[in-house]
Amino acid sequence: MKPLVEPPQSDAGEKKSRQTAAKTPTRRSRAVAAKRGNIMAAALEFFSLYGIHGTSLDQVAERADVSKTNLLYYFPSKEDLYIAVLKGLLDIWLAPLKALQSDQHPLEAIREYIRLKLCVSRDHPQASRLFCLEMVQGAPLLKQELGGSLKTLVEDKSDVIRGWIKAGLIAPVDPMQLIFMLWATTQHYADFGVQVEAITGKTLSDPEFFEQTVENVQHIITEGIQLRA
Repeated sequence: MKPLVEPPQSDAGEKKSRQTAAKTPTRRSRAVAAKRGNIMAAALEFFSLYGIHGTSLDQVAERADVSKTNLLYYFPSKEDLYIAVLKGLLDIWLAPLKALQSDQHPLEAIREYIRLKLCVSRDHPQASRLFCLEMVQGAPLLKQELGGSLKTLVEDKSDVIRGWIKAGLIAPVDPMQLIFMLWATTQHYADFGVQVEAITGKTLSDPEFFEQTVENVQHIITEGIQLRA
């Protein structure tokens, strides 16, 4: 039978319980995260079509099914909301690049990177288009992030590619130019999805076309960086 009064915990046990409780999301924290997520998803829909200046907070609030006052509780201004959405997109967009590691075989790593980036283009086309729109406009609200964490990440992964080249695993290419080419090729299917569909009659949501695209882009890129006898 369970005692009516629990035995006292040791100091270590009590500290561990507090730490566990602190790490466990409360019902309120989950609700807050869900509300923020709904607002950001609604904002992405409008921002990717009309940009920050063509989008109103009233539109976003209505689509997210919250009051404008409630929206402003989570995001004090439209600029704050826009930056939050962009930083969230940057995390999604850069996740495949962060996965590149020096201990991988370069051709396999690049093939997997291409697949992951095309998955992002397929699953998050609005995110890719908004990021493209921000770049075309000169990245006024994301320039600091680009010159900081993104620049550092690209430099780190360029060092990984240089290591592969030095080890004689791939042809000597400019690492940053390779990264730029990978970005441009894989994002094309999201940023210019309408053009791709108009020409081919297909989108990446078509499983067969998706696999054909992955295999062809992988082949073209890896053939270009393989060592030649």
